[in-house]
Amino acid sequence: MRTSDAIDSYTRHLADVRRLSPATVRAYRSDLADMMTVTGDVDLDRIDLEMLREWLWAATKRGDARSTSARRTAAARGFFAWACEYGHLAADPSLRLVAPKRGRTLPRVAAADALGDVLDDLRTRADEGDPRLLRDAAALELLYGSGLRVSELCGIDLGDLDRQAATVRVLGKGSRERVVPYGLPAARALDAYLVRGRPALAARADSSPTEAVFLGLRGGRLGARAVYDIVAREIAPLVGAETVGPHALRHSAATHLLDGGADLRAVQEMLGHASLGTTQIYTHVSSERLAAAYRLAHPRA
Repeated sequence: MRTSDAIDSYTRHLADVRRLSPATVRAYRSDLADMMTVTGDVDLDRIDLEMLREWLWAATKRGDARSTSARRTAAARGFFAWACEYGHLAADPSLRLVAPKRGRTLPRVAAADALGDVLDDLRTRADEGDPRLLRDAAALELLYGSGLRVSELCGIDLGDLDRQAATVRVLGKGSRERVVPYGLPAARALDAYLVRGRPALAARADSSPTEAVFLGLRGGRLGARAVYDIVAREIAPLVGAETVGPHALRHSAATHLLDGGADLRAVQEMLGHASLGTTQIYTHVSSERLAAAYRLAHPRA
């Protein structure tokens, strides 16, 4: 089997059998396509360990991050393990392929008080009735209040909201569904948007109305790119970065929950992490924040 044909079959397997998200499947395909820039589109059984090592070395020479190389190593291992399992390959050439150790990159986190001030100011401006500001305030409050991913926020439909219980049902990675709570500020911002903002945006739609909660300026479902623009406009200056995405609010929500004494497993469930290890990075953030405060404030630090 040619490598390109095997990649096509493998990515279909990821989508249809393992039910991975389209974005994850695209990432696997991209990594394996990058592998072919070194191995070529040869018969699968011609690829050996030295080819794979040359591929990773080429990535290192062009300056790819260690995390990128580690991800590509994982993609190759998964691909060749699948090929062996389904009889396309007799021996796995990636078994001895060593991934570079990932450097630990702590997420950017906004100070809770400063973030609260920014959100309160936005909600005050939204009270004047601008549909866009009403939407932006509700979206940011929900991103922070529930720690949502941007894809989860954009995917929310009206039927997913339980305004009485102050919860929202979202579809996360791997098509895993979960129900997460949101707080009073998010509830107020959502109510204001649904009553005064969303109807005005929905009226601009050229096609049949959508069930999406968050709408773009033309009345269709709000896209991820628009959410990035909202965060860049309102939140980026707060975390000291010119470019920052919606994940900064998710990072901040997780860190502030742990700072406030929340149980790690409860935070894992709220964020929809499949592994507790993914959530544990936020314990490092909290520890470093504590250490920084100690060094600044303690007379014998």
